[in-house]
Amino acid sequence: MIGLSVVLALLAALGNAAASVLQRRGAAEESGPASASARRGAWVAGLVHRPVWIWGAALLAVSGLCQAAALAAGPLSVVQPVMTTELLFTLVIGGIVFRRRPDARTWWAFLAMAMGLAVFLALLEPSGERATVPGVRWVWTAVGVATVVVALVAVSPRLPSAPRAAVLGTATALGFACTAALIKDATGRLDEGVAALFAAWQLYTAIAVGLGSFLLLQVTLRAGTLVASQPALTLGDALLSVVLGAVLFGEHVELGWRTVPEAAALAVLIAGTVQLARSPLLAGEQGKEAAW
Repeated sequence: MIGLSVVLALLAALGNAAASVLQRRGAAEESGPASASARRGAWVAGLVHRPVWIWGAALLAVSGLCQAAALAAGPLSVVQPVMTTELLFTLVIGGIVFRRRPDARTWWAFLAMAMGLAVFLALLEPSGERATVPGVRWVWTAVGVATVVVALVAVSPRLPSAPRAAVLGTATALGFACTAALIKDATGRLDEGVAALFAAWQLYTAIAVGLGSFLLLQVTLRAGTLVASQPALTLGDALLSVVLGAVLFGEHVELGWRTVPEAAALAVLIAGTVQLARSPLLAGEQGKEAAW
């Protein structure tokens, strides 16, 4: 089942990558100084009238279904790290759309991220997950995550554009990681029947948290470029999901002698992710591709 969950997670990452590019373009168009939507709150209404943004939202919904299926089939600490391949897919889509070839440094970063992720997951080897989560564990998790998210959002207006996007990206990643954990907990009740799934509070909480995270994502994309926000979005989600998998679902990860090579693989993954986010295909060059 882990193989199936990896395939589904890759499909979800592909959908997220396309959605991220389209929504970034829509958000950038709405944030222009000449736009009537520049007034407070009006930009949200303007987004839903832009076809490019609507297509991005539709792709995000499809990728969400793929992600839910992946979470039902495999461990949280496998599915969410695989979702970091979203950045790789974003690079590929950007190259095709803008007909630009990645430079040698970008290709090295691409390979570093892919290899770092593969080695990290191979060494981590999560196992022993429980299907559902006791309610008391959700209480403490919710308090901790909500405190961090509120603090990050509160401090963000005082920061310049790039740090603000990174901070908001981290807050958004925390929300998406918790959404994934809630979905996994809800789908774990399918053994009791479909009625048990729709009776579970986790399903409706996941919808609420996911919607809130989706709206926060729009603010994040509007706050700065993908260079600033994307690494925080992808890595924050993946790393917190490993923690949530262990804390909530009892997923056992291999440490011991593997800690040092795991840390090295993670460092390679982080370095590759940061470098990929600096690629002109993602960041834009001299404002040409800033719209996406």
